[in-house]
Amino acid sequence: MSEEFTHVTDEGTAQMVDVGAKEDAKRRAVAQGAIRLRAETVDSIREDTVEKGDVLTTARIGAIQAVKHTWERVPMCHQIPITNIDTSFELDTETVTLEVAVETVGKTGCEMEAIDGVTAGLTVIWDMVKSAEKADDGSYPDTAIEDIRVVTKFVEGRESEQ
Repeated sequence: MSEEFTHVTDEGTAQMVDVGAKEDAKRRAVAQGAIRLRAETVDSIREDTVEKGDVLTTARIGAIQAVKHTWERVPMCHQIPITNIDTSFELDTETVTLEVAVETVGKTGCEMEAIDGVTAGLTVIWDMVKSAEKADDGSYPDTAIEDIRVVTKFVEGRESEQ
């Protein structure tokens, strides 16, 4: 791993990396994360009986919106042309796992967009079920967003899928 920080100038100030000389390539990143909930809450999501509405559709829309606006929230992130976004959910007994796959053709990758999509989608889920998850003291002892990570990264012409 390089010890050079690419987002810091020699003077120590933050900078956006110049990717202008890089060749365009097809790129794909997949991120994943989960939200831990009460079993009854997951059942309500599965049965589409949550008071606020269709949790998974709303979370999907939130994830897609986040992907498209990542460059506005992550200071050194380039605005990239998104060519595809796929979202999928897996519901277990006490967790909802969200996977977001992002594709682009450009000079830089889309890992931040995939991570941002997962984070936003899981936050939407929490927002939509928080009344069912809230304890009498106002806390959320059974609720946690966990394990957000990039699970694969692909750059056309490089066999570096993780």
